Amino acid sequence: SSSGGSASQRTIGYYESWANTRVCDAWAPSDIDATKWTHLNYAFALIDSSTYQIAQMNDFDTKLYPEFTDLKSSNPALKVFISVGGWAAGGAIFSEMASTATNRAAFIASLQRFMKTYAFDGVDIDWEYPVASDRGGSTADFANYVTFLRELRSALGTKYGITVTLPSSYWYMQHFDIASMQQYVDWFDLMSYDIHGTWDGDSPYTQAVVQAHTNLTEIGDALDLLWRNNIDSSKVVLGLGFYGRSFTLSDSSCTAPGCPFSGGGEPGSCTGTSGILSDAEIRGVISKYDLTPTLDTTAGVKYMTWDSDQWVSYDDSETFALKLDYANSLCLGGTMVWALDLDEP
Repeated sequence: SSSGGSASQRTIGYYESWANTRVCDAWAPSDIDATKWTHLNYAFALIDSSTYQIAQMNDFDTKLYPEFTDLKSSNPALKVFISVGGWAAGGAIFSEMASTATNRAAFIASLQRFMKTYAFDGVDIDWEYPVASDRGGSTADFANYVTFLRELRSALGTKYGITVTLPSSYWYMQHFDIASMQQYVDWFDLMSYDIHGTWDGDSPYTQAVVQAHTNLTEIGDALDLLWRNNIDSSKVVLGLGFYGRSFTLSDSSCTAPGCPFSGGGEPGSCTGTSGILSDAEIRGVISKYDLTPTLDTTAGVKYMTWDSDQWVSYDDSETFALKLDYANSLCLGGTMVWALDLDEP
């Protein structure tokens, strides 16, 4: 169902706070062009495991929060959210926080103080993932997440925004009671990236073969789960990645999607993590090796090989345009990017 959303109505950028510590391509909040975005999300705040209050991730966060929210001075229409959780935070801490009225109240009260102190306009709940046993979840999470959101909305009223991130895989999405959540959130951020990565080699359901980490066919499958739950399309924001997932190929003569990999690609010079390259680093590789990437129009993604065994799939302005057209055709409520600091400052 739809109330006629347009994908241009919200353009949301996530900022990785740790990007300010990178050895190159470092990003401070002041490097963000606030005029390009309608909403900015600060990643991440955490939850204290003993008090269940909101907690900073790194020592430098308390310095960066005000710099981040001050971006509103250059774009008065900008809304700035604090994103709580993330993959590394895991699901167990959320499961515990949401499990009792006392714990939920402790978190909500601390969040209200936090947002007032640092001038945030809303909160993005990034619980990865409820119920899932491999993420520290419990079966009670299915109902408790809804109760938490109901109490959160009751406490925040309409003064603050509330958003929830959703996985694109059915394996994790099935444990979100999205039909019941919908009334309490402003929108859902669909993480329609990282659909494939080196972890495919660790699962009995997938093979250790290279695949695009984002593709329109599998994004369509994820959206179908939302439509079956009668989620309003204008409340769904499509996630885009300013980065690529990289692999080291097992056989340098087999370089197409579906070819086997032996592990993650070599770390980027600035991001320094195997299996991922920022769009800025990818442009550097294209330039250094004078590459012509392959466009997969069906998936809406590009991929390329270099150094005989390095392989990456990624998006650029051409494939972003394909995905934006797709989002508009479905009357989605916007796009979000992980992460704005993976482009060039």
